[in-house]
Amino acid sequence: MKRLRATQRVLSSNDTAAAALRRRFAEHKVLVLNLLSSPGSGKTSLLERTAAARRDTVRMAVIEGDLQTDRDAERVRRAGVQAVQINTDGGCHLSADMVAAALAEIDLSALDVLFIENVGNLVCPAAFDLGEDAAVLLFSVTEGDDKPGKYPTAFLKADVVVVNKVDLVPYTNFDTERFRQDMQKIKSGLPLLAVSCTQGLGLEDWYGWLEDRLRAKKGLAR
Repeated sequence: MKRLRATQRVLSSNDTAAAALRRRFAEHKVLVLNLLSSPGSGKTSLLERTAAARRDTVRMAVIEGDLQTDRDAERVRRAGVQAVQINTDGGCHLSADMVAAALAEIDLSALDVLFIENVGNLVCPAAFDLGEDAAVLLFSVTEGDDKPGKYPTAFLKADVVVVNKVDLVPYTNFDTERFRQDMQKIKSGLPLLAVSCTQGLGLEDWYGWLEDRLRAKKGLAR
């Protein structure tokens, strides 16, 4: 019981900080996306592709969350986008307070989109609100198609699911339709985008989803 009360206090404190972030993001009309996945699913690759395709028309920045190193942040910077690194030193997720601290290095008035690349983990990050407008849940086909049943909380949090590395489907036993059906049982209507960041497959659907969300944030008609 003591552990439960401690957890509730942590989440309550985080929710208060997240609400303050959400007001701040809304003031600047910045679209904020929280990227969740297991390690190696392709979050940074998706950001690199998005930067290459849209950095001339969409002003973007990235907050990178990792236990150690700034390797992913360096990849994003090489793609021409500002990246601010957060190292959690063993922590399994980002918190709203961590994001607030990282914003000291970011000019929100100069942005359209802020990506938050969360720590690679399908459990803890799903419990912590970061003030985001939407959560983007990434999977790779090499992880298997049984993940919706194993990690339902992540799917309940998600606003879109991106399945990466679809070019490898012929070399795996990944069943896209089974994955889709199991996902819909958890959250009906949840969109699924199938992409390959290495081959460039399906990325226009991702860009379209991103631009639709951005227009909605800015209050613009389609």
